[in-house]
Amino acid sequence: MDVLVQKYGGSSLATLERVHNVARRIAEVHRVGQPVVVVVSARGGTTDDLIRLATESSATRPARELDQLLATGETASAALLAIALHGLGVPAVSLTGPQAGVRVSGKHSSAVVASIQTDRLVQLLRDGQVVVVAGFQGLNAEDDIATLGRGGSDTTAVALAAALGAVRCEIYTDVTGIYTADPHTVAAAAALSTVDSAVMAEMAFAGAKVLHSRAVELAAMDGLELHVRSSTSSHPGTVISGGNGARKLETRSVVVAIAHDLDVARVLVKCRGAKTDLAADVLAVLARYCVPFDLVARSGPHEDEFRMGFTVRRSDVAEIGPPLRSFMMTHSGTVVVDENVGKLSLVGMGLLNRPEYTARMLATLSAAGIVTCWISTAQLRTSAIVPLDKVLDAVDLLHREFALARDDPAATSTPSA
Repeated sequence: MDVLVQKYGGSSLATLERVHNVARRIAEVHRVGQPVVVVVSARGGTTDDLIRLATESSATRPARELDQLLATGETASAALLAIALHGLGVPAVSLTGPQAGVRVSGKHSSAVVASIQTDRLVQLLRDGQVVVVAGFQGLNAEDDIATLGRGGSDTTAVALAAALGAVRCEIYTDVTGIYTADPHTVAAAAALSTVDSAVMAEMAFAGAKVLHSRAVELAAMDGLELHVRSSTSSHPGTVISGGNGARKLETRSVVVAIAHDLDVARVLVKCRGAKTDLAADVLAVLARYCVPFDLVARSGPHEDEFRMGFTVRRSDVAEIGPPLRSFMMTHSGTVVVDENVGKLSLVGMGLLNRPEYTARMLATLSAAGIVTCWISTAQLRTSAIVPLDKVLDAVDLLHREFALARDDPAATSTPSA
């Protein structure tokens, strides 16, 4: 069965008019005989409202209960869309993540998809139903709902597409595809018709919010093609593929996009006279709370003082700050957190082999009086920390420096060797 999986984000479902627009899109696909599974996020603003209600209800928010609450946002979206489809004469059924067979592992609020039991989905599709699945959630080993964290609905869609052997997975959002920078920040940002999956994963981790890095990585592992499109236009959008995107990028500038992340904190841990290497223990604290880290640097083995710096999401500081400080106190150490920073990244191909691009990045920012620190370079991404109030200016400067604006002839020039 050649199944199509579509995912609609919260902005695509924010109003009843938009829900009906999405329903009409799905109806067109169904009426040509295409089996379709639709994954939905909570309607725009719903998750924030639920978190606000939980905060106002109590200062204590057990993770299990918060997941129970937040999962209702996606469940409501699924049921509402199914009702709208019935209004168009399209047979549809809504399912929660657990009802759709999604099994997860890991802790609440950041669980990962462990398996998907597809029997019910396949039978419903054979019966001619459109299946609308609540994203962002699954059932854990304790038979409790656990949510997948940021970008969870993207991950649900990709996981379902892989499990069903889908022809492709279409991600519908409020922009027409993947851009050379956030189009809400840089008006001249250009849409990309094709992006290699490895580059897209780096863009997502570096702050591009259209897709979640976990979803992109999962699609790449399963050889699944992703299409990112607007739910309100007929623009062809962006195809994310692990197969031929790299060759197409060889005819472009090495730098494909400028990504930025405002949800960043810089953390420095240190203690003098430490006789043991604490690096593994420090990172183990982050791993215990499933907190990703970036831009890691540390002191050498023969120094009197142990020092280690890294970045985390600012939104994770409240959770990992206390256990990290507790651990460092046992070694008479300290933890310093700077939340007044952001992360800026060049994303492309072969950056490690072309150091001149990093040099241009730093020179451009320095000429504008923007101070950088904690620089990291890899083949697909070069990142630097800059002051928080300078991030958006820096994005615009680098977008112009690397000629990424739409209709800029330099943007399609052959890169230097």
